[in-house]
Amino acid sequence: MQYSSDYQSPLGKIWLFAGEDALTGLCFAESPGRQKIPENAIKKDIPLFSAVKHWLDIYFQQKEPDFMPPLSLCGSPFQLSVWQLLQSIPYGQTVTYGEIAASLASSQGRPRMSAQAVGGAVGRNPISILIPCHRVVGANGNLTGYGGGIDRKCQLLRGEGIDMARFFLPGSNKRPG
Repeated sequence: MQYSSDYQSPLGKIWLFAGEDALTGLCFAESPGRQKIPENAIKKDIPLFSAVKHWLDIYFQQKEPDFMPPLSLCGSPFQLSVWQLLQSIPYGQTVTYGEIAASLASSQGRPRMSAQAVGGAVGRNPISILIPCHRVVGANGNLTGYGGGIDRKCQLLRGEGIDMARFFLPGSNKRPG
């Protein structure tokens, strides 16, 4: 059974998706990269959604939640390995696509891995914010893409206390406002 609910965040409505006992998706409802609501999803506030909403309440109070609701990820082995690394990015810090690629290559005993391939997996992250893909930036300070939109990415990073002076908006030399 698939369930859906929504959460009104300071950055707009967020859709939540879950199976019986684990979160399967989280995205901004009004964003260019949003997921589709599963056709068979029943809109119902199951107990799991209470935990996810509590996590989000803490996060949007600009605090680091000290727990993680159960997650269920479905993807290729490569995507799953990238999403696992995303979960290890500390609150209030950023990493580059290249750093993730180097870490993944090292863990697999490979000489190198494509940062672009990592970017593709990051972009397919089904559980935004909890799996912090917004903390991944370009090597040169480019904020690059984010399924929730670059403005939201900037707001999420600022909310975690990240100094935005070292970053610039994609396709320009303009600093985030």
